[in-house]
Amino acid sequence: MAALLRVDGVSKSFRGLLALNNVSFEVSEREIAALIGPNGAGKTTLFNVIAGVFRPDSGSVHLGGADITGRRPDEICHAGIGRTFQIVKPFAQMTVLENVTVAALHTAASVAAAREAARGFLELLELDAKAAQHAANLTLPDRKRLEVARALATGPRLLLLDEVMAGLRPSETDRMVATLRRLRDDTGLTILLIEHVMRAVMALSEHITVLHHGEKISEGTPDRIVRDPAVLECYLGDQDL
Repeated sequence: MAALLRVDGVSKSFRGLLALNNVSFEVSEREIAALIGPNGAGKTTLFNVIAGVFRPDSGSVHLGGADITGRRPDEICHAGIGRTFQIVKPFAQMTVLENVTVAALHTAASVAAAREAARGFLELLELDAKAAQHAANLTLPDRKRLEVARALATGPRLLLLDEVMAGLRPSETDRMVATLRRLRDDTGLTILLIEHVMRAVMALSEHITVLHHGEKISEGTPDRIVRDPAVLECYLGDQDL
């Protein structure tokens, strides 16, 4: 299957600290892929390069064959990449529906159309019953789901998920896994996720890329990754898989 996302030789440093060093990988159309590694490995920095927050010092990023390296975040969103953030920050004094409606205005022709689309995303993320609540009153699991709904409402081809299952109980993780799998199956969405919850990574991912100290140290199927000595030594050795 053709690659939707191609990251080729990306490096990025901050005041002499090398955060990413010649990182390359691909994500295929309709694939659910994962980016894993210890804290400080460079995962979120790489997301920020892909999403246009940081321009790489070297290397390139392609989406669907088009070079999007160094474009502004709004341009990359328009090209078809949506993302969530580690620390969820909804518009606290707006309702859940209003939060998603704002995101849906990216592609909708009118406020009414955006609101209607937002209702569909809330139903998909099982938040429709809380549409009228202020976002400030949501629980952590619901704020995580709202973050995903807002990203989806921008109409992405590729969805970048940054630890959307952190802090969730196992039952809540299983619900999110089922939702993301249904999204891919029903819409053809491609998903790249950063996640420390290996229960979710193993259940969802078809391909995993592992970073350590800003470098790619391994990639492959989940079965291969959990048996890779380098990955076990730096990251998975003490985890219950």
